Amino acid sequence: MSLYTRAAGAGSAAASNEIVKPALPQSVGYIVVVLIGFIIAFSQFSPFDTQSMLTFVAVMMFVTRILKRTVGEDNERTEMFMTANRNVRVGLTASAVISSWLWSTAMLGSTLVGYNFGVAGPFWFAAGCSPMIVFFALLGISCKRKIPEAHTLLEIVRIRYGTTAHIVYMGLCLINNIIAVANMLLGASAAITALTGIHIIAATFLLPVGVVLYTFVGGIKATFLTDYFHTFTILIIACYFTAKAFTIPEISSIGHLYDLVLAASKAHPVEGNQAGSYLTMTSKGVGFRFPKNEIFPTDVRSWQGIYFGILHILANFGLVIMDTSFFVKAFAASPSAVVPGYVIGGIAYFAVPWCLGTLMSSIALGLENQPRSPTFPRRMSTAEVSGGLVLPYAAITIAGKGGAAGILIITFMAVTSTLSAQVIAVSSIISFDIYRTYFNKGASDGDVIRWSHYGVVLFGVFSAAFSTALHYGGVDLGWTLYMLGVLTCPGIFPTAFTILWRRQSTVAAIASPLLGMATGLGVWLGSAHGLYGGVTVATTGQILPCVYGTVASAFSPLLYSPILSLVGPQNFDWADFRKEKLAFGPPEGEQVVGVIDPVIKQELNEATSPGSQPHLKHWGRIAAYWSLATFLGHWVIWPLPIYASKYIFSKMFFRAWLVVAIIWIWGTLLIAGFFPLIDGRRQFVAVYRALRYGKQTIGLGGANGVGSPETKQSSTENVGETRETIEVKG
Repeated sequence: MSLYTRAAGAGSAAASNEIVKPALPQSVGYIVVVLIGFIIAFSQFSPFDTQSMLTFVAVMMFVTRILKRTVGEDNERTEMFMTANRNVRVGLTASAVISSWLWSTAMLGSTLVGYNFGVAGPFWFAAGCSPMIVFFALLGISCKRKIPEAHTLLEIVRIRYGTTAHIVYMGLCLINNIIAVANMLLGASAAITALTGIHIIAATFLLPVGVVLYTFVGGIKATFLTDYFHTFTILIIACYFTAKAFTIPEISSIGHLYDLVLAASKAHPVEGNQAGSYLTMTSKGVGFRFPKNEIFPTDVRSWQGIYFGILHILANFGLVIMDTSFFVKAFAASPSAVVPGYVIGGIAYFAVPWCLGTLMSSIALGLENQPRSPTFPRRMSTAEVSGGLVLPYAAITIAGKGGAAGILIITFMAVTSTLSAQVIAVSSIISFDIYRTYFNKGASDGDVIRWSHYGVVLFGVFSAAFSTALHYGGVDLGWTLYMLGVLTCPGIFPTAFTILWRRQSTVAAIASPLLGMATGLGVWLGSAHGLYGGVTVATTGQILPCVYGTVASAFSPLLYSPILSLVGPQNFDWADFRKEKLAFGPPEGEQVVGVIDPVIKQELNEATSPGSQPHLKHWGRIAAYWSLATFLGHWVIWPLPIYASKYIFSKMFFRAWLVVAIIWIWGTLLIAGFFPLIDGRRQFVAVYRALRYGKQTIGLGGANGVGSPETKQSSTENVGETRETIEVKG
């Protein structure tokens, strides 16, 4: 997607003179960005004006203290701070997975490509995310089987391949995290500025403040909990829009919305779409005009629908596999929660960009010529579309200032939730992979916690500063998002082989991602020069060079690694992962139960060998089946026949398409909002009993069953599971 925020140049003077005024005052922007994390605030604008917005920093601090007092979840211990005692359950894992991909740019971008491509855009956007999220379940359970004490991906790389590989992959992961955060902050800041009028740099620096504070205090468990609250709120607002849209007389029904989009297709046919229609999956390309300025002197880019799908899925594979926050969450989940959590979360997430993008872009297209539209009587300008304002304008069209407030809250919560995962991931690299590995190998629990705190603060400040530098340097969010696959994709196959293939050699692991990046950069820059006559920000931001570079960057290591491994293949023994003690034990005299099921606990202590770990291997097979099924379903069986048939949606088909999308997103709301509550009901009871009876249950962070507070040790309704309790002192 492209989210250019600069004003149109001379060629678009008319449009730039008709800029829509922010729907909300600056005070609301500052309240949301600054105070929502600290105090109970009330929005003054419709349907959210009766609901208080909880102060997440205060809530996280309070919850952290309660969990420490009642169930022994002490975030002053490294294992709790970084991995939540590896005991997070399925519901909270699924919610966190959904949240990990609820980027502000994802919601703004899916609507943008829907405005440009029609119904094909949001579908390809969603299909570019869910398969690799589900695939990560396979990597996650493999890590659980082979190296259950790991905190980061980089620990795995270091143990298997040594210091050089560790440094190389550390650089790849940090590049991934930095670019991801820059995209999130730039997109969210631009949207908040457009909605409220606050300065974009103020928004860029203030957004990370609350995230840094509650992550500093609560660690990964705070990330999981805020993921839950933020995701639940975002989905409530998204589902509100799916109902509100059909209450206004200009739309009234899905059938009438179809008529409006059909009229828009006739008035403004899409070049490259079948019959110029917005209502087709056959989207080969569309000429898309961008504003002229000194940074982007060319005014035309070729948006290729199918190319966008290819670029998006490959770049997202790189983002997932090289994003250490996904590994951190996988390590934090209990062994039996990794696969169902990632599979459920990945499939549920599909509905968000698909439904929100399809519905809101259709509203923007269909009602542009209506007085309800904020841009009436003109169409949205190039700067507004490329600035990601399709979603905010569509929300204002159907809900006025309440719609603007809803998008403001969505944007804020999306960026803070995903940013918290990035912050904890980078802090884990700083504390474990830099400090503990190269500066203080004998670091105590307290030393690592202290450096984790340093990492949280350092990355929060750096991410805001880096995003500001990009903004003032003229490199736009859209440019970074298109080309990021060139930098993130080289590690896809070497990283997967590190976990799944014992014969990848050290030379192959080190050289293949570097050669892949060099190949991708060469193809990217060479294509820009060959196709557009030069290597500039404008030409390198074209979609074709980015697609070619990303494909080369992703797939060339698939050749380099096996070839280099043939020279000197490594026959790695997975049991070697267990030779190094990675986990911190509890302080003397205290106990923390990390894994409850004794069968699973025994398997985690077994070396991987034929016939060993049957339950964990069973989960691995399930993950592999679901990965293949999700890719085939979302990328082959469902969309390609519609694409190949050149079918233009009928009213009945469009109605069914949108109804399924709406039902799906409501199902996602139930999964993300209520499943964690149902799944964690026993822990709620444990907290209540501990508070009431003054006893502390150790290791209940996500466990099944509740120990009786009246006894020192008692069995639960789940066979073989036990709980230990101690008196709370002080």
